[in-house]
Amino acid sequence: MEEVFNFLKEKTKVNFVATMNGDKPSNRPFGDPVLFDNKIYVLTNAKKNVAKQIEKNNNVCIVAYDSTDDTWIRINCQLIDDSNNTKAKQAIIDEFDWAEEAGYTLDNPDFKALYMENVEATIYDVDGNELGKYIF
Repeated sequence: MEEVFNFLKEKTKVNFVATMNGDKPSNRPFGDPVLFDNKIYVLTNAKKNVAKQIEKNNNVCIVAYDSTDDTWIRINCQLIDDSNNTKAKQAIIDEFDWAEEAGYTLDNPDFKALYMENVEATIYDVDGNELGKYIF
């Protein structure tokens, strides 16, 4: 899990989360993940289409690219809604100095805290050779 988290947090600035929008794929950039309670968390707002799509089908694919060494990661996982976990939400708020100003507060019901579960992640080089596989 550490390798996957570090790739997303340290090696890349943006990762892309793909969901299903009805019968069509939808993809958008996401920011840094947060490591809390031995889980990788992401945040979003319940009013966004991505949150609605994850609620309908929580199977997602996350891809990120590290241009410094021409490696990339593909993560297939489920995003589990843990928005009732105030400790996790506080950890997310503490991680980002912009979070509260952006409306991510403990009393905001639209603040979604989601963690990765049933993760299958693979890191590849630029030629598509597998450099590491992680399942957790």
